[in-house]
Amino acid sequence: MDYAAFLGTVSQRAPVPRDKAEDLTRATLETLAERLTRSEADDLASELPNPMRESLISPTPQAEGFGLDEFVSRVGRRSGLAPEEARQGVRAVLSTLREGVGDGGYRHVLAQLPQEFAALV
Repeated sequence: MDYAAFLGTVSQRAPVPRDKAEDLTRATLETLAERLTRSEADDLASELPNPMRESLISPTPQAEGFGLDEFVSRVGRRSGLAPEEARQGVRAVLSTLREGVGDGGYRHVLAQLPQEFAALV
């Protein structure tokens, strides 16, 4: 899936305007990079279009341990969205990500996240 198609899908699913879908995607991927190990973030980034790869640069080699509520809170702060909008946005980005990288790649991501993430998507 190319970058424009990814953002269009997120925009429809969130639902938010296209420019907000870009902010939301960036915020979600930056937060995901904090929650994944660096090697998993790098693997995931290699499967995404170039504009999205920078957002998946992990700040540390180890994953930070936080759950879905903190994840949504961080996305909300980064994107400027209210908590419920941020939760819908995270759902939209993660479901689009699953389609973009396929079930195998997405399962590797989910393996590093608490079970509550699987229920979200």
